[in-house]
Amino acid sequence: MINFSLPSSDTFAQIRQAAQDRILILDGAMGTMIQTLGMSEEDFTGGGHIHGPGCRHHPTDHPQKGNNDLLVLTQPQAIEDIQLEFALAGADILETNTFSSTTIAQADYGLEAAVHDLNVAGAQVARRAADRATAQDGRPRWVAGAVGPTNRTASISPDVNDPGYRAVTFDDLRQAYGQQIRGLIEGGSDLILIETIFDTLNAKAAIFAAFEAFAEHGRRLPIMISGTITDASGRTLSGQTPTAFWHSVRHARPFTVGLNCALGADAMRPHITELAGVADTLICAYPNAGLPNAFGQYDETPDQTAAKVEVFAREGLVNIVGGCCGTTPDHIGAIADHVAGHAPRQVKGA
Repeated sequence: MINFSLPSSDTFAQIRQAAQDRILILDGAMGTMIQTLGMSEEDFTGGGHIHGPGCRHHPTDHPQKGNNDLLVLTQPQAIEDIQLEFALAGADILETNTFSSTTIAQADYGLEAAVHDLNVAGAQVARRAADRATAQDGRPRWVAGAVGPTNRTASISPDVNDPGYRAVTFDDLRQAYGQQIRGLIEGGSDLILIETIFDTLNAKAAIFAAFEAFAEHGRRLPIMISGTITDASGRTLSGQTPTAFWHSVRHARPFTVGLNCALGADAMRPHITELAGVADTLICAYPNAGLPNAFGQYDETPDQTAAKVEVFAREGLVNIVGGCCGTTPDHIGAIADHVAGHAPRQVKGA
């Protein structure tokens, strides 16, 4: 249940103060960086040695190449090094490499039993990268436990012949998200980032699960909530406008609300403007590096992406910015440079 009487985490006030002082920087695309490493199936499985904080997980008969979250167990140094690159480029907040670390998503790889270890290790790896960066330049860094949308939707039937059918229930999602969030908290996350939301009912299950986990933990972590506008309609996949999306999640009193993925900064701008006009909390935006080309690659250069994101800052729309698909440490560094001279958005009623 949502219990706002819980004390806040020790770092909550520190993060809130930093966001009042300047526009904070979120990191970029972990998947983009992993692709540049050209890892093999054996790299993903660690040669068959998948060790987690709690136990060893036996490889299944499912191929694991492409299961990027697994790399926090089998190639943790590679993931830590990528996160360190983002931090030293200018990122204040590092996302854990746990976008698909729920039993629902890991079922595709037969690794449901590894979910707890994936999330604990994902947070620990990001924490090490954050601490290494802080040791080098003295700037604090925070770890955002990344909670992805899963590959199922609670609001829409996947069967056109049976519109009443659902492949997942709210309680299924609540339990899966709860297991994930407990692992992220155990691993040392400072925030919980519920991101790439295409179905707000899924997000509501994640919010509910987060507050259940906070109650068990005894402290409330700041929650970041980020939706995704899927096309030119200006709506989420489940049909909500940015304004409707905000009113559906504002009860959670999120630290930030915003948008990520699907769109480049140009196409995202009107939707961020709408959200900034109604939300009485901080706004976070992390667009793609433009739209993918015919080969699924992103062509915007760091300066091109950064110049477009700077418009958000110049117009007083944002408090936290970063990058999604196609963005590298160079993109994050350029974004940090471009927004450095701009004040963070003033929250309505603050």
